[in-house]
Formats: sequence, C-alpha cells, structure tokens
Amino acid sequence: MKKHILGALSGLALVLASCSTPKDITYFPELSTGSIVQAERQLLIRVKPEDKLSIMVNTQDPALSSLFNLIQVQNRLSGTTSSTNTVGTASSNSSGQTSYYTVDSAGDINFPVLGKLHIAGMTREEIADYIAGQLVGRDLVKDPIVTVEFANTGISIIGEVASPGRYEFNRDRLTIVDAIAMAGDLKINGKRENILVMRDLGGGRQEAYRVNLLDAQQLASSPVYYLQQDDIIYVEPNDKTKRETTPNGNTPFTPAFWMSLASFGITIATLVLTLTR
Repeated sequence: MKKHILGALSGLALVLASCSTPKDITYFPELSTGSIVQAERQLLIRVKPEDKLSIMVNTQDPALSSLFNLIQVQNRLSGTTSSTNTVGTASSNSSGQTSYYTVDSAGDINFPVLGKLHIAGMTREEIADYIAGQLVGRDLVKDPIVTVEFANTGISIIGEVASPGRYEFNRDRLTIVDAIAMAGDLKINGKRENILVMRDLGGGRQEAYRVNLLDAQQLASSPVYYLQQDDIIYVEPNDKTKRETTPNGNTPFTPAFWMSLASFGITIATLVLTLTR
C-alpha cells in the first residue's frame, strides 16, 4: 500500500511541475490596460566619423539647386546586400541616383560651394538647419530646403533570434523592441531577461549594457532603449539550450529522469521496510 501511495504522489508532483507556466517567456508581464511606460529620454542619432549621409538642397531655381547636390555617381551605396537588410529608404533625386557624403575622421564633410563643414555630433535636423543657415548667410540661396537622410546607419542582431544579421535603417528613435521585431522576434529559447547591447564609443571602444524584456519600465529607462548606429544586440540562449551543448546535459530536467529516480527511491524504501519488519 505504501508503495502505491508513494508512486501516486511522485506522479502527481511530476504532472503539476509539467503544467506550470514559465515566467520568463512573456514580454512585459507587469503591464495591464492603461499602464503607461515612460522612456527616460528620446535619443536621436548623431553623426559620427564614417557615417554616410544623403543631403539634398532644393530651391525655386532647379539650376541653382544642382550646384549644391551630388548626382549621377557610379559608385553609390547599395541599399541591400545578401547579408544586409534595409528598413526604409534614403531619399534620391529624380533619376533614382544619389551620391552620399562620407563623414571623415575629423567629423567633416566637403560640401559643394560651402567647402568643409564640421557636422560630427549633430542630428539630421541640426545638419539641415546648419547648411541652410550657411547658404542663406553667404547670400547663396534665399529659400533653401535642405533634406538630410541616413545612408548607412545599421545595427547587428545576433544570437537567438529568427533572422540574425545586420539591419540598416534611416530613422530616429529606433527602439530595441523595433530591432527585435525586424529580426523576426526572439526564438523560444532566447533569454529575454538578460539581452546584451554593445555600443560603439569610437576609438575602438565599446560599452556593454544589459536589458530585460520582462520589465517594461526598466527597459524604457535604459540608455540603449533607443538604438544608435553600429549597436550590436546579442540574445544569449537560455540555460536549457546551453546544457544541450554537453552530453546528457538536460537529462536531470526530463520527466523520465525523475520517474526513474522516483522508482528507484520507492524500490529502496520498499526494501528498507521489508528488511525492518
């Protein structure tokens, strides 16, 4: 009788354990209807050396506009390669060809007529205002409309995501959630509470951050909630996947193992009871 009771209890424990709901799968479980999540600050992308930019100047006189625009170059940046995904498209001229300005190591570009301009650390709007101000201030154009777009602002997403790779984008305020969606979401075995983001600081230096997709407010308060160009996102595998890299690594976590262990315990208990009678 005792043997049957022990067996029933062991089976019940295994059933209850298998029916439990994992707590590390669902994104933002603490949020309910009406919850408000506040980002610490809205981080805009700022230009740095080696960035490529599309800068178009438009005026009421097309001939005058052409003086300030680079067009019809042969070696233009390709939007997509076999290993690169593009989100959005940069602006182009009417012929579909666009030349890009490359920011040099000093943070400068060589702009037609205006010459060398220092734009490192500026946002798109700041660059557009700066160039427009230079054109007006030098009495070159009275009513310029300057449009600035990113051409090679990309991030790398690796690890336990559906589609790892490098993703190009040309927009401000791209969040880490947007980036994960671009990569097809995390795999079921991706570790959601400890995602690594590496941020390029220049000069060969990178700063590491850890973010938790299970806590919405903590995520929104992170400096890497809004991504910058050349950020690297790494989603590490969960413990179960890590154990699979070793022989029998997950054996102690399978129902069969515990059934065998329970059976062995029952056998020992029965033997002890038999010998002590």
